[in-house]
Amino acid sequence: MKRSLLPLLALASAVPFAGCGGGDGGGAGAAAARPVLGGSGYTADQLEQALLTELPGYRRGEPETGEYGALKSVQHFGQLQRQVKVDRPACAKAARPGGGLDPQTPASIATFTKDNGVSVTETLLSLPDEQARKLVGERVPAGCRTFRTTVGAQTAEHRVTEPAPGTIGEGSRTVGVTTTSGNSHTKTWYVVLRGRRTVTTISLYGPVATQRDAEDAARRAYDHQRRFLS
Repeated sequence: MKRSLLPLLALASAVPFAGCGGGDGGGAGAAAARPVLGGSGYTADQLEQALLTELPGYRRGEPETGEYGALKSVQHFGQLQRQVKVDRPACAKAARPGGGLDPQTPASIATFTKDNGVSVTETLLSLPDEQARKLVGERVPAGCRTFRTTVGAQTAEHRVTEPAPGTIGEGSRTVGVTTTSGNSHTKTWYVVLRGRRTVTTISLYGPVATQRDAEDAARRAYDHQRRFLS
């Protein structure tokens, strides 16, 4: 296959597992509104202040901040997902990234990149604690440990690994996906963690992505957030 399609086929692997997240998140430019979650939630501007400002070895792009459903990277992710067909309908339907979120949820996203094709995306949402616990408590459906996706005439095989629930932040889950298409393969690791009235997703993508690196980034993100969100 053409290597340029592999990132899109890997992106499709997010369908059943990522609690939230905005795809590549590369573009700057926030949504026009800066929403506030009702009750004691955080504003989108507060979330942006709590994003990681640096990650060793990576370059940080400009963050996106505003209503989750209005962020350009989230909209782009949705457009790409509509191009993807999944061989198991139950997997395509289960827990679409952000599918259960109010589009007006305050959010902020930052992306970090390396020259070797590895990228890290941090997505930070303001959510009630009960909803946050539900997102972190989700698990990959038993029948979705392996599945196939198709984009146009190109197909990819995905194999899923889900370790036991973790203890990053106030509770976390980690999911790894290996995507193979022809002679090309890549890996994506997702860490979804709960904070105080927040949910963070760390997405690590690239041919040398590892669970350890994804979880290290998640710990850095949580430790940084604690300095700004009380």
